[in-house]
Amino acid sequence: MTDDSVSRLHTVSAELQRAAKLGDHAMPTLIAVSKTHDADTIRPLLGAGHRVFGENRVQEAAAKWPALQEAYPGVELHLIGQLQSNKAADAVALFDVIHTVDRPSLIAALGEAMAKSGKRPDCFLQVNIGEEDQKGGCAIAEAPAMLAAAREAGLPIVGLMAIPPHGVDAAPYFALLAKMARELGVTKLSMGMSEDYEVAAMLGASHVRVGSALFGARG
Repeated sequence: MTDDSVSRLHTVSAELQRAAKLGDHAMPTLIAVSKTHDADTIRPLLGAGHRVFGENRVQEAAAKWPALQEAYPGVELHLIGQLQSNKAADAVALFDVIHTVDRPSLIAALGEAMAKSGKRPDCFLQVNIGEEDQKGGCAIAEAPAMLAAAREAGLPIVGLMAIPPHGVDAAPYFALLAKMARELGVTKLSMGMSEDYEVAAMLGASHVRVGSALFGARG
């Protein structure tokens, strides 16, 4: 496992660098998606110097990351899964970046938690770019109002996040998200996962969220 994940880390990093250069963009930040993986699986990447990780659930991250962060200083933890409003305070305390801000109730809860704690993690507004009923994210048409509401509540919104529909060409969706970001005046784009991170890097992603391409497919 050690050699495999570290070898994959070097491969993915090289591919990201090449793709970003082709698109004339800076290389995106590689978020290693460590959800469902235990500390022993994560340690090889930490040992290789990687420090940016993504988790889906507040409870799971709280159970495994404090000890790892103590052992490996400098870890940056990203919440990339849907966040319940009642977990907002825990998320603000634990995470450095929250990628899934997508509705008024969550904006209010995060704003309150940030005001109380004084900690303000960077946030991404999640957009339902494929207009899919089962996916999180605000509607495309609602993004300007949602961004304004988030800023009014004191959330530091740095960019947009999206997950394109599965099984289709992701490029048009990534291009649309980049266009929206330009129009809304935000600079960062959280887009691209294991199956499409090179396309995302070519189209200007600032962050890609990669799990199975690093840790291997879960059986």
